[in-house]
Amino acid sequence: MYNLLIKNGKIVTSEETLVNTDILIDGGKISEVMPNINIDGYYTIDATDKIIIPGLIDMHCDICEPGYEYRESLVTASLSAARGGFTSITCSPNTLPSIDNKTVVEYIKTKSEIDAVTHLFPYGSLTKECKGTELTEYGEMQLSGIVALSDGDVPIQDNSVVKKIFRYASMFDMPIIMHCEDTSISNKSGINEGYMATKLGLKGFPVVAETIQLARNIFLAKDYGINLHITHVSSKESVELIRLAKDKGISITAETSPRYFILDESNVDNYNTYAKISPPLRTKEDIEGIINGLKDGTIDVISSDHKPNTIDSKLLEYDIASFGMSTFETAFKLSYTYLVHNGILTLQELVNKMSYNPANILGINKGKITPGYDADLVMIDINSKDVINSKKFLSKAKYSVYDGYETQVDITNTIIQGNHYNYNED
Repeated sequence: MYNLLIKNGKIVTSEETLVNTDILIDGGKISEVMPNINIDGYYTIDATDKIIIPGLIDMHCDICEPGYEYRESLVTASLSAARGGFTSITCSPNTLPSIDNKTVVEYIKTKSEIDAVTHLFPYGSLTKECKGTELTEYGEMQLSGIVALSDGDVPIQDNSVVKKIFRYASMFDMPIIMHCEDTSISNKSGINEGYMATKLGLKGFPVVAETIQLARNIFLAKDYGINLHITHVSSKESVELIRLAKDKGISITAETSPRYFILDESNVDNYNTYAKISPPLRTKEDIEGIINGLKDGTIDVISSDHKPNTIDSKLLEYDIASFGMSTFETAFKLSYTYLVHNGILTLQELVNKMSYNPANILGINKGKITPGYDADLVMIDINSKDVINSKKFLSKAKYSVYDGYETQVDITNTIIQGNHYNYNED
């Protein structure tokens, strides 16, 4: 951990914007935030013409370790995340073994302290091996360090099991994180049911397969008073349901990721497996609905939805190719470009959705630039453009549907608990 002095930065947080302000870091903690700090013996970073924001927090990403290190490891995932401005990441429980007991939770936490450059917060499985049948010991895992409960991207089909989960989970002050998909009608497909699926001769994933489970989860959350969080909202209909639930006072939060406000089903044309995801890319009207949900606060969080896989698993026929994208290193830059640069959100609102709100939902002491907090900071340059080049990713998954996209911001420095990573250096 370094003792750092950051000089002359513009600080943007969820609460305020400060210009020409210095940040003093002692032992990995923020000790002072004020103008004109003059002190000797500190490594000094000149932040003139740079903006400093709180470290980003990723609520939805696959780390893949343990069990799937050939896709991604704690080392590569955390380096890739840090390069994208994420100083804290979560760990989906869909590992091998699943994070479904306190022993695996403790292993993940211990291993992350050795291998990860970022902070890591594990999720515990709702059901054993994420199979959607037998419940796990939520209390034991919470005492061991999980911050939320989820079965990752595995949707639970049995309504009676979900009812048991919500009843049991109501005893614990943790969010329940759900992927909404009725697999009996989704065809487990990676393409929207619509024009493009018809054109390519593929079975599609209809919007109703998402909304039918979303409605079920909302009603059960209301009955049992749990804190429900919905992952990767992809459709305007889902936004409308979440908005209605919030209006009725139900404790629900939601997230989306850049793909759902940038890309649409046309990106799957020519069987482009780089754009194969679940839920799938929808229509231009859905993009508009997602953007409206971001603007009015219906959607609380923007995550990376980083789901890496091997390039070999992508270069297959569409039906059998793997799902997912490599997105740690593109999520913030694309969000800034398409939302802030285009005047849809302010930078402060984007910081809320990528830092403050995730910290608040997960109940972790992050997302602020305040004395006493960990020195988790990101320095960005809005006067510098960048072009996405997946070959330079630090992730093992060196491919991207966004290759060649120009972004209107660059990340120059990431500071994690006082450890400084300068991406302008060779």
